[in-house]
Amino acid sequence: MAKEYKLWLSLGGFYEASSQHPGKKFHNTHLIIDEQGDIKAIYRKIHLFWITLPNGISLDESKYCEPGKDIVVVDSPVGKLGLTTCYDLRFPELYVALRKAGAEILLVPSAFTLTTGKDHWDPLLRARAIENQCYIAAAAQWGLHNKKRESYGHSCVIDPWGAVVSTCSDKAPTLAIHEIDLNYISKIRKTLPVWEHRKENFYK
Repeated sequence: MAKEYKLWLSLGGFYEASSQHPGKKFHNTHLIIDEQGDIKAIYRKIHLFWITLPNGISLDESKYCEPGKDIVVVDSPVGKLGLTTCYDLRFPELYVALRKAGAEILLVPSAFTLTTGKDHWDPLLRARAIENQCYIAAAAQWGLHNKKRESYGHSCVIDPWGAVVSTCSDKAPTLAIHEIDLNYISKIRKTLPVWEHRKENFYK
């Protein structure tokens, strides 16, 4: 698909066999593929999801997944991409690390549950964009997976000011499209230079 349409693709998560526990555990893996069909980056999800929902259903990703160990930033034609996956969104330190590594666009492929997504999805995405003055592109699974699992959806693009500039419907398959403006990132970072005011000695 990448070669046919001359597109870069962000794909995740895929189950990738763990080298430490072959046949028993996997990585939740996020791939970046370039327009030639070559894999440019591999990110293995660091924060594994665990929750017990009000209806008593328990979801524990660590039962079958192994956490990743590395943050990943990769150059692309539209800017430097910072890779994350789903539950990572709740850990702002990861996004700070990606910004420090040069990220301009933060990618967050996700499958937030309906229960958490309806209250947390939008504010968490906007917070990560505002805090790090980066674009966010968040592709989200939507609908009923099985009797126990329903995903919230609402894929979107958020700009470095925290504005939701494109979003998908929760009623039918749609696309969220927005042009990335690296000059706008620079403008936001110069207008509100919060990163120059960080007190790193207090954050250890």
